[in-house]
Amino acid sequence: MDGALLVAGLYIFMLAAFLGFLVVSRVPPLLHTPLMSATNAISAIIVVAAILVTGGRHGTVVTVLGTIAVACAMCNVVGGFLITERMLKMFKKGDGKSEK
Repeated sequence: MDGALLVAGLYIFMLAAFLGFLVVSRVPPLLHTPLMSATNAISAIIVVAAILVTGGRHGTVVTVLGTIAVACAMCNVVGGFLITERMLKMFKKGDGKSEK
């Protein structure tokens, strides 16, 4: 992999991470649950793409970065589902048992 290409990729990654942090930090609390659902969908797409990149024969650096991307995106997906489930339980009436 060319050094200039690696530097450009890392630069784009840093800008995307910074922009993503700024966008998410300015979301009002009322929109967190719908945003989390959208984020889970995007993370699922990232998992698939990262698996494809990691499985390709692109070199050691790409394989390592792809593996890190898979791990981070999966943490995001699992954490998002756990938090969404916990938030939905807060809106259930009673102890969660069905009423007859």
